[in-house]
Amino acid sequence: MYKKRYASRKIRGKLRVCRYLSANKKLKQHVPRTVSFSRANLEMMMDRYDIVYVKPDVGSLGMDIFMLKRAESGYGLYEIVKKKQVQTSFSSLTDVFERINNAKSSRLIIQKGISLDCVNDCPYDIRAMVQRKPRGSWICTGFMVKVGARHKIVTNYHQGGMIYTIKKLGKQQGIAESETARRVRKLTRTALSISRTLSKKQSGMHEMGIDFAYDKQKHLWVLEVNSNHPQFHPLKQLDRRAYNKMKRFAASYGRYDAK
Repeated sequence: MYKKRYASRKIRGKLRVCRYLSANKKLKQHVPRTVSFSRANLEMMMDRYDIVYVKPDVGSLGMDIFMLKRAESGYGLYEIVKKKQVQTSFSSLTDVFERINNAKSSRLIIQKGISLDCVNDCPYDIRAMVQRKPRGSWICTGFMVKVGARHKIVTNYHQGGMIYTIKKLGKQQGIAESETARRVRKLTRTALSISRTLSKKQSGMHEMGIDFAYDKQKHLWVLEVNSNHPQFHPLKQLDRRAYNKMKRFAASYGRYDAK
């Protein structure tokens, strides 16, 4: 596991981050319902939602993630095993809970499933990179669109996804440049609000990779905030200007190993 050796502190745990953001009245609307993993919470979440995600409270690379979906005769459980997606059917939530509980290797959370907006029939989310130099203010240094493999439950680049720029996303969706610009402004405002909110909870933070997603009704959600070595190297070949800016900021707080 990577050990951070540069000056930027982190907030550990997705559930903790969701609680911090939900306490902000303006940001609460963007945070999907998130609770700790337990039998009672699994039943409660499936009573309220047709789809939920179960994933590590601390984790990355799209691994050890489950998607649970209500089916006609029970439940469908989808999981990523290495880089392969596997589906299993269950007749009861008790069986689902036992399957996940026996497979887990760390603390888990349950999160409301978002019906993601798509591009070319593939789901996507948007990574906003926010950074600040020591004693500086937060700046949104760029965006990276992660397009998932078709029918896969994760959009992660390491699980067969693709990387787009925001501009390419707009063109592929047939969105006017003015609408793409409006999206960028909203994403930037929300990302900066998130960074300011979280950095009040933990001093010494200099970078965050914030994963946003639009649902099919175009509502904006915050899926995850990564403050532990967020990656931006896939942008190197797509948007060199944004990549170089991120790298300059990273170097200012000691992250010289950024690719």
